[in-house]
Amino acid sequence: MRSLLFIPADDERKLAKGPNSGADALILDLEDAVSEPRKGVARELAAQFIGDLRSRAGRPLIYVRINALDTAHWQEDLAGVMASRPDGILLPKARSGEDVHKLSIALHHAEGHAGTPEGETRIIALASEVPASLLALPSYIDATARLEGLTWGAEDLSAAIGAMSNREADGRTWRSLYRLARDLCLVTAVAANAQPIDTVFVNFRDEEGLRLEAREAAHDGFTGKMAIHPNQVAVINEEFTPSPDEIALAQEIVAAFATNPEAGALGLRGQMIDRAHVKRAERLLARAKSARPA
Repeated sequence: MRSLLFIPADDERKLAKGPNSGADALILDLEDAVSEPRKGVARELAAQFIGDLRSRAGRPLIYVRINALDTAHWQEDLAGVMASRPDGILLPKARSGEDVHKLSIALHHAEGHAGTPEGETRIIALASEVPASLLALPSYIDATARLEGLTWGAEDLSAAIGAMSNREADGRTWRSLYRLARDLCLVTAVAANAQPIDTVFVNFRDEEGLRLEAREAAHDGFTGKMAIHPNQVAVINEEFTPSPDEIALAQEIVAAFATNPEAGALGLRGQMIDRAHVKRAERLLARAKSARPA
């Protein structure tokens, strides 16, 4: 998943536009984007949307952001949408791997109740929205086999801490705490064998800023990024799709070691490469192969 687009689950107009946005995944939001009185309506619309879209060929993946586990809403969220078989659940404000495990158990029961295949519903955890989560990131490793991705959020974290801003005066550079959260999320996701997903870029009119942030995230090792507006999707897809030059180089690296299987290091294009380069090249080629066509 290169691009994951948030859509308020109670907005029928935005829901209708979602499948044609080009996003690899749609996140139907039952949490922050939906007011308290609208949550019941949002569940109904989300379930109908998932049911209508699920059998469509070439469709994006469909995740549902439920409400946090310390609210009274999350169990109603699952009860409202699981029969329609979303591809996964986005868990907000996760405090530790224990929360992910708790959700996994709930999904097991919900799948059984709905008569859907056991274990098919995946989990993406938002792992930095509460301060305690930053102190418990290793607990996400081996928390559940359902863990598909790990992402982070700066807006709720800064609110919880009481910070005046999470970015520097330029509006683009993360302040140190949020850079820490970002980097810890990246490392933890890889350690947990989950997809590392970068957070949203909230200024949806700043295309250059989005492009720079997405490019930096891709270079650092993130493999996707969340979006809050359809206009962000194309930029995110472009930056997280390996370029033809990158693919060609990766193919050369893999081929060079395939031809010389006993070699520990080889010279290629004037540089020394070793097995770490092969692993990185193989990961890039796998991402290129899995990218959905535009």
